Amino acid sequence: MTALVLSISTAVFSQQTDQSKVIDSYVKEVMKSNEIPGLALGVIKDDKIIFQEYYGMDNLEDPKKVDASSMFRIYSTSKLITNIAVFQLIEKGKLSLEDKISKYVEDLPKKWQDVKVKNLLTHSSGIPNVIAFNDISADTSNAQAIQRLEKEKMDFTTGNEYRYNQTNYMLLTMIIEKITRQSFEDFILKNQFYDSKDSFIFSSNSIEKIPNRIVKYNYNPATKQYEQSTAVDGVRAHSANGLALTLPAFLKWSSHLSKNDFLNPATKEMMWKSFDFGNKKDVFAHGWEINKTNNIQSYGFSGGNVSAYRIFPHNNMAIVIMSNGYNFFPAQYQMVNHIASIIDKNLTDAYSLVEESIIAEFSKRDNPNSEKNYYSIKAKNPTWDFETTLNEIGYILMRNSRTDEAIKVFDLNVKEHPQSSNAFDSLGEGYFSAKNYTLALKNYKKSLELNPQNTNALNMISKIENLIKK
Repeated sequence: MTALVLSISTAVFSQQTDQSKVIDSYVKEVMKSNEIPGLALGVIKDDKIIFQEYYGMDNLEDPKKVDASSMFRIYSTSKLITNIAVFQLIEKGKLSLEDKISKYVEDLPKKWQDVKVKNLLTHSSGIPNVIAFNDISADTSNAQAIQRLEKEKMDFTTGNEYRYNQTNYMLLTMIIEKITRQSFEDFILKNQFYDSKDSFIFSSNSIEKIPNRIVKYNYNPATKQYEQSTAVDGVRAHSANGLALTLPAFLKWSSHLSKNDFLNPATKEMMWKSFDFGNKKDVFAHGWEINKTNNIQSYGFSGGNVSAYRIFPHNNMAIVIMSNGYNFFPAQYQMVNHIASIIDKNLTDAYSLVEESIIAEFSKRDNPNSEKNYYSIKAKNPTWDFETTLNEIGYILMRNSRTDEAIKVFDLNVKEHPQSSNAFDSLGEGYFSAKNYTLALKNYKKSLELNPQNTNALNMISKIENLIKK
């Protein structure tokens, strides 16, 4: 029996070692193609950390390697921590999804009175988005922000649709602080990071100097260099995008979540239940994205295009990715999908893997194999559609001052989708950017022909005709 157990243990260790090598090689390839400065990656499987590695630099100005003390800012992935806090209060009977927010927040606009806690979590409130208005500064008080937003119409009927919105989390913070009579940050520390208090911090101020905190880098295609983010969102944004933490702290948090230390199984099931949107189209849980691979559901979120978390309850697995910038394509979702497939073949998303291949080929400058790769994939999978992917690639190429390559991708998309108004609209924009007004006009007219409701095409046609007259 002892020999059998030893044999099984050796086989499992060997398998994990092989998987680790494959993951390590894959991560290095992604970092190279996207010119990612620094990255931390962790994987938990069957309640054990099976992968925990650090790559690259956390500071390009004074090069320091990413390590276990590096605190990555995870941006909107912070919302998951807020979601847990809300459901901890629900589990204790201090809050209900069906509670109207007016029960906890005073002096709300009349048109907000029917918004419930569940609408904040599911981004179905219809309340105007606080970050959409430049006259609401980072240091504006919550009360002043609400007074300003009161002047705006509701974006849509409450409960009808999903529309990502930072005001929802400002209000959730106010509710948490009202019920607990403590600051949001203190409540999170005491109830989620009690064993990692020196490894996380809340700050939505990118220019604030914090030891070991990594600042996000934005790639400037004009200078072909990375520049540190200088965004300052203020304390109001802590619950939505302000958390920075180390990989070990994030993995501890994930372990607590899996082991039901934060919430009991029934509460987690409630949290991960899909919300019934009025439009019957949108899919989202209570603060969590719902992903499905081969009918296996997982839940997570991402932030700033530099972080992602996904938990696979049915596979007893979780993946954490944190980075500090990218050049070409935000790869966090594809990385999660790819790594999940390496660890568990049942989680292989074939579409995602080939989509990743398409993006990787087009990211290479003047690559003659990019279209060949695309057509090869399509020949093997003729029913798969990549209209959105090609469109995104085209715009990314344009943002990187690779207009000629962008036009080729947009043109490919038009050939693949000759009845798509949007594809012709994008090709028109590509030609307009290249100052080829004749072809821009031709494609905008085709776009309008396919979709007479395309006001952008209509406006651009007028604009181009005026330019040609001059």
